[in-house]
Amino acid sequence: MKKTLLTVAIFGWALTGGQAQRASSETDYNRKALTHYNVNVRNLAGLNTPQMEFSPMFYQNGLVFVSSRQKFGPVDPKTGETYYDLYFSELDPNGQPGKPRGFSLELNSPLHEGPVTFNQKQDRIYFTRSNQSAPGVSRTDEKGRIWLKIYEAQRGQYDWENIRELPFNSDNYSCLHPSLTPDGTRMFFSSNMPGGYGGRDIYMSEKKGDTWSKPVNLGPEINTEKDEVFPFFHESGVLFFASDGHPGYGGLDLFMIDLSTRVWGDVTNLGAPFNSDKDDFGLILDGPGKRGYFSSERSGGVGKADMYMFDAPDGLEGLSVTPKTATRVVVTHAENRRPIADAAVRAFEWSGEGSLLQDRTLAPSPDDPSRLVFAETTKKAAELEGPRQLTDRYGEALLQLEDRKPYSIVVSKPGFVTQELRYTVSGGGIPRPIEVALQEENCLGLTGITFNSNDRRPITNARVRIINECRNSEETVLTNVEGKFSYCLEIGCDYTVISQIKGYTQGRSEISTVKIRGSRSVEIELPMTPTSTEIISSGPIRQGSVIVLENIYYDFDKWDISAGAAAELEALAELMKKYSSMEIELIAHTDSRGDNNHNLMLSLKRAEAAKAFLVKRGIKTGRIRAFGYGESKLRNHCADGVECTEEEHRYNRRTEIIVTRIDEPIGLDFSGKQKSGER
Repeated sequence: MKKTLLTVAIFGWALTGGQAQRASSETDYNRKALTHYNVNVRNLAGLNTPQMEFSPMFYQNGLVFVSSRQKFGPVDPKTGETYYDLYFSELDPNGQPGKPRGFSLELNSPLHEGPVTFNQKQDRIYFTRSNQSAPGVSRTDEKGRIWLKIYEAQRGQYDWENIRELPFNSDNYSCLHPSLTPDGTRMFFSSNMPGGYGGRDIYMSEKKGDTWSKPVNLGPEINTEKDEVFPFFHESGVLFFASDGHPGYGGLDLFMIDLSTRVWGDVTNLGAPFNSDKDDFGLILDGPGKRGYFSSERSGGVGKADMYMFDAPDGLEGLSVTPKTATRVVVTHAENRRPIADAAVRAFEWSGEGSLLQDRTLAPSPDDPSRLVFAETTKKAAELEGPRQLTDRYGEALLQLEDRKPYSIVVSKPGFVTQELRYTVSGGGIPRPIEVALQEENCLGLTGITFNSNDRRPITNARVRIINECRNSEETVLTNVEGKFSYCLEIGCDYTVISQIKGYTQGRSEISTVKIRGSRSVEIELPMTPTSTEIISSGPIRQGSVIVLENIYYDFDKWDISAGAAAELEALAELMKKYSSMEIELIAHTDSRGDNNHNLMLSLKRAEAAKAFLVKRGIKTGRIRAFGYGESKLRNHCADGVECTEEEHRYNRRTEIIVTRIDEPIGLDFSGKQKSGER
């Protein structure tokens, strides 16, 4: 069976001026096609027109979709139809759309607008649009082709505003059909950028702050030599998409693949009644997986492409949806109980151990400054990766939490003390709101960094004197391996901050907390000039450095590493990823109890277990040499025949790291992020 694929500009084919004809596979559809026994599909006849209606997306209480229904306006010479615009239709309680209206005066332009996606708060939109050199003026490449791009906009008081294109767009190929994950951290889209498998492939990009990472092709499991388009990522972790490259019923068919685990599932044809011998594409599905919408060119419709609604009371075969409960978080001021707006609310699945706000950084050992230890520090809430909700003017935010799963919920706002609490949805009924009272900070957070003024490398183990001029008092802190330190300054005083270390001139800064306006934190830099060339050549971590893992303990006569005891090994793995040339000797020690030879073998097994732990986290095995020293290097008096407590014996069961090679000077910027190699 052969047929003509949709000649829609939003695919990009009609814009090239060529015939948009494709032949579907003449083989039978694959045996992975699903059979749905309780699915009701119906044409949205009250919404569809003789023109094109396709690619619905949920928005507030309705659907945003694409259509060429307008009777007047500019006509695309390639399709003979008016350009595509975005429309909105409100849904009734039964999911039926009402009378459509134009979605946005700002987004709809004289050229094409296409499929959209929204973030969870629905105050940011990502949409497809024709490449434009100016509003309404198309931009062509050297062959006269008009490609498509993905744009974003923010919801303003009256309409969408601050329209800008995403950084991975190009004037030489198309990026189109965006779909955002529920947490807003990843975007799936289709593109014919160079380096793909043919036609249009599906790519993924990660959100990095205010920008997006370089797109990654999802690979040959999903992409073929033909077209994979219209991705939609469901909160269950299943990716839906349309393809005419995988075996199917004809033309574009709807497919799904489970991406929720590290080992992906198989690409599966959705089967009937979703797929037909014509083009079927642009599927979306609600959270519970019981109702959705899609587009089709199948026979019996109203127009060239129509939108369809489906109900699946038993769910879709192959789709497992974990029930989630909408849970309100109410944030108030601890003193006056007034609601706090714009507080950040983050929810993470809790492992059952430790605080999300605890972090580890290398610092000189208090007992021996020539050795380094992983010291526990407090992480700022803003450094936590993952989705967040901002409270509204009533101090409320809504979280979607899985039933009976433990969560760690972090609530923060500048000027207030961050709160972290544990919460589990009990299941059944509407849960009580989570009430969080934030206390105002009574100090100003000081963070600083000391660095070599010649090359801006951080200075480790510098002594930082913080002098309170009001009280004529002084506190001292030491900088960590990245040259950083932190302190909390009393409000209403003047301070002098002085950094000192042998071989350098001192750094100095003046700070006042008398008249604070706005921010409750301050960052300072303390440049220090070296007084010898030997110091200039030294780095924060060098060959021969010893790192003592103080908190990797083993049970008596055991070598297993439990998840709860592995935090410092996790930190070591991150350190070795940062310092890519770093090679180490990993040495394990036992206590004195037991036979010497037995302890020697036991310590080697412990070292090998720690090495295996690092290798599983991506560190190449050739960078780690494992040794066991048994009981030959005890840290205290607990030798054979000496009576000691279990805690004293445990102190000897430790792991030490010796840096045997590190030949890359690592540049650190002063947000704590690694710069590319500076040599």
